[in-house]
Amino acid sequence: MYKTKEIATLVGVHPNTVRIYEEWCFISPVPRQANGYRIYSDIHLFQLMVARTLFRCEIVQGDIRKRARAIVYTCGQENFAKAEELTIDYLTNLEREYVHALSATKVVEKWLREDPTVSTRTYSRTEVALLLDITSEAVRNWERNGLITVPRLDNGYRAYGERELEQLRVIRSLRSAHYSINAILRLLKQIQQPSPDIFAILNTPTDEEDIVSVTDQLGKSLLDAIAGAKDTLALFHEKTTFQ
Repeated sequence: MYKTKEIATLVGVHPNTVRIYEEWCFISPVPRQANGYRIYSDIHLFQLMVARTLFRCEIVQGDIRKRARAIVYTCGQENFAKAEELTIDYLTNLEREYVHALSATKVVEKWLREDPTVSTRTYSRTEVALLLDITSEAVRNWERNGLITVPRLDNGYRAYGERELEQLRVIRSLRSAHYSINAILRLLKQIQQPSPDIFAILNTPTDEEDIVSVTDQLGKSLLDAIAGAKDTLALFHEKTTFQ
């Protein structure tokens, strides 16, 4: 049996976090003593270890975060077999996302190797959006964020040529793999250096970036989440029957 402070120390969280996890049903209801103090069991310790392990990596992508929370919630209901199944699915999804992130870098490498298409044809923003199966607002947003600079005609209208179209295709691939705007902007600034390591650039914020989010280091974040999922499976495998 453990008191709040004791179990919090064992797991490495603040006592308030333990109380919040009970409110959110991430752990089983905690019985109170006659004096009102909470008393935690080994079941609670296990549930907190699962939550702590899965939340170790601050993945912010909605679906991934949602899957992690579902595992923790299911474990909190003491449905350990189902929680283990969800963890296996979660790990599979993370590994798929990581492969997707790597594949997107191959698109960039291919773009750098190939000679640009020679054509005098130009497109409007709407036409480009239709060709790439994205919204005009997405294209506008990428321009506003400095991912691409589009030349203008004498009348002031933007004219997207084949070069811009190819660059937008690369940006679309990177965004669909969940790379952040900051990461892509960093890549485009450094892409002309000899033999650039695309994956490293996308996942290594520079000293000039004042605010760094998880998606600015997507590859590292996914690897951390994969490690957390594997550690969680190990917890389930090591779990003994609770009395």
